[in-house]
Amino acid sequence: MQQPNKLAPYFENITFDREDNKMVVNFGPNHPSAHGLLNLVLELSGEEVVKAYPNIGFLHRGMEKMAENMIYNEFLPTTDRMDYIAASSNNYGFALAVEKLVGLEVPRRAKVIRTMLLEINRLCSHLFFIATHALDIGAMSVFLYAFREREHAMDLIEDYCGARLTHSSIRIGGVPLDVTDEWMVNLKKFIDSLEENIQIYEGLLDSNRIWRMRLEDVGILSPEMAVDWGCSGVMLRGSGIKWDIRKEEPYEIYDELDFDVPVAETNDSFGRYRCYMLEMRESVKIIDQCLKLYKDTDSQIMADAPNYVSAPKEQIMTQNYSLMQHFVLVTQGMRPPVGEVYVATESPKGELGYYIYSNGEPYPYRLKIRAPSFWHTGILQAWLPGVQLADVVTMIGSSNTVFGEVDR
Repeated sequence: MQQPNKLAPYFENITFDREDNKMVVNFGPNHPSAHGLLNLVLELSGEEVVKAYPNIGFLHRGMEKMAENMIYNEFLPTTDRMDYIAASSNNYGFALAVEKLVGLEVPRRAKVIRTMLLEINRLCSHLFFIATHALDIGAMSVFLYAFREREHAMDLIEDYCGARLTHSSIRIGGVPLDVTDEWMVNLKKFIDSLEENIQIYEGLLDSNRIWRMRLEDVGILSPEMAVDWGCSGVMLRGSGIKWDIRKEEPYEIYDELDFDVPVAETNDSFGRYRCYMLEMRESVKIIDQCLKLYKDTDSQIMADAPNYVSAPKEQIMTQNYSLMQHFVLVTQGMRPPVGEVYVATESPKGELGYYIYSNGEPYPYRLKIRAPSFWHTGILQAWLPGVQLADVVTMIGSSNTVFGEVDR
């Protein structure tokens, strides 16, 4: 261990004087192209990474244990605090798991609204990725353009539920609000303009010599390695594996929609970037189809299940039984049947899964969350060795992790 003195001062994040001529550097704790804190302990031989140790837990809150002490509806807003770049995706995954557990059938209009909200969230997340990833590489202009469009998407979310970041826009059994005609018009304007804006991003990046040099053949992730380390989402599809839960295990109305699953065969950071750009176009196609399907749906937006879902406000205000049932659900919570369920959804980052074990009480006996960013952080210890130090930032940004769902 180095002993600090005036001639050899001690620096907290660098260890000198190793017999093997290697250097250990603390990369972070920092803000790696996304929200949260990651500390990478890197062992370097010159500029080459020899070993990498991801150090996480700086934002740990014990959310899974918190869920075991909350009634189901009480925990739902807490899921916002995981991937808070796409909060509605977290809300939806939990709500869908509870609905499967109790056997709820969600009204069709609620399914259409949910699908639109999920795809708007996907656009928000992908725009955030493009902006911050480009900024990490040094492309400042793209950051400004992408955040402009992201603001429009967040305005749509705010117009719907009143929140911009932590939405709580989904309910167990449906959605809290119907959409207005004005909201539909604004959404249509947004997706119509997005295609042109995506072309602007591509014009700034695709032919940019520095951008391509920093991404092409950098962060090579083989299909075998991606599968072995549990990668999902664009991290998996960027390695040539065509797997999207919306296609393989469809939920809501995804089985009725026409959309493609982009994949990249190059296995590098540039291929993953291209997947994100193509996925935004597919989200625009999905939203456009949902706008047409919405017109043919009934007005009901919450499931009719008095044991699990409160009655509409009009009934609560006029019917004594509905008022009493609402009081029980709010104060004591629903009581799902004894059983267990695991439900996976395709969040913007990858496979987001919720496992719930119920013993018939108002609280989950066990709740576990499969967050994609956790797996995409773990792979760094096998993925980074052998690359240059300058490429570490590119590869971390390319993995698109959010540490709210890593630490939980």
